[in-house]
Amino acid sequence: MTAELRADLVCEGGGVRGIGLVGAVDALAEAGYSFPRIAGSSAGAIVAALAAALQRAGEPLTALREIIAGIDYRKFEDTTLLGKIPLVGGVLSLVTTDGVYQGDYLEKFLGGILDDLGVRTFGDLRTGDVSERHGWALVVAATDLSRRRLVRIPWDLPAYGVEADEFPVARAVRASSAIPFLFAPVRVRGATWVDGGLLANFPIDLFDRERGAARWPTFGIRLSAPPGVPPTHPVRGPLSLGLALGIAAVGILFGNQDAAYVDDPCTVRRTVFVPSGSVSPIDFRIDAAKSAALYESGVTAGREFVEAWDWAAFRADCVRVGSGSRPARRTHRP
Repeated sequence: MTAELRADLVCEGGGVRGIGLVGAVDALAEAGYSFPRIAGSSAGAIVAALAAALQRAGEPLTALREIIAGIDYRKFEDTTLLGKIPLVGGVLSLVTTDGVYQGDYLEKFLGGILDDLGVRTFGDLRTGDVSERHGWALVVAATDLSRRRLVRIPWDLPAYGVEADEFPVARAVRASSAIPFLFAPVRVRGATWVDGGLLANFPIDLFDRERGAARWPTFGIRLSAPPGVPPTHPVRGPLSLGLALGIAAVGILFGNQDAAYVDDPCTVRRTVFVPSGSVSPIDFRIDAAKSAALYESGVTAGREFVEAWDWAAFRADCVRVGSGSRPARRTHRP
C-alpha cells in the first residue's frame, strides 16, 4: 500500500508480553500507517518510545522487531550487591532501594538505542506544533505515588519544576516501567514515580481532548483477548504472588481508572486486541518459541483489525465533529 495513512497510537503495558505490541505495530505499518503521536505505559512506553524515535530518524518501523529481539530480558533482573546474597538478597534489596531490581539495565539499553536514533530528550521529539497536546510525538504515562495522580510525561513535567524538553526519554520510560516492589521507583523533585499501568495501563483517550474535528483516528493496542474473554494473569512462586498482591492493593488504593471505559463499544472498535496466552508479564526467562508466538499473535491481530477498520463509519458513530475525537458514548473522564 503506497497511500500514507495516519493514526495516533496508544500501547498498553504488559511486561515481556509487549513483544505482542511489536507484531501489531508491524502489521499497522505494513498497511501503510504512520503515527504522528504515540503513547504508552510500562512495556507500551518502551515500544512507543522506540517507534517514535524510529519515525523521527526516518527508519522503518519494521526495525522494532530486530531491536526487541536483541533484548536479553534476564538482564532486567539487575539487583544490587545486597540483592545477590542467597535467599535473603531480594528482601534486602527491596528494603534498601524499594525494589528487588533497579531498572538500570532498561534505562541504559533503551537510552543507547534512542541516542543512536538521535533522540535523548523529549525536545528531540518535538512535532513543530505549538499546542500542548500536539507538541511532542511521544507521551509516557507514569504514576506519582506521592500525589496519587497520573503523570503524563512530558505534558505534566512543568508541575514538577522540570523543563519538558530537557527530560530524558529513557528516564521517563524507566519510571513508567517500574512495577511496584519489583523495580525501584524513579524519584523526581521529591516525587516517587512508578508503573504508569497503576492508573492508566491503556490511556486510549489521551489524544482525544482536542478542539475541532478529528483528522485521523487513535488506535489502541491491548495485550488481551477481546471483551467477553476473561484475561489470565499467571501467578507462579512467592515473588509472582507477592507482586500480584502488591499491585492489586495499590490498584484498589488508586482506583482502576481504565476499567470504566476500556470496554466501551467505541473504544473496542478502535483497539487491536493481541491475545498473550498464559505468558507472565515478568517472565524474564521467556524462550524463543514463546517470543515468536507473541509476535505472530500481534501480527495476526493487527492484520485482522486493519481489514475490519472503517474510519468513515467510526467517525459517524463515535466522533463528535467540532468538539474533539472523544467517543460520544464515553462518560468517564479522569
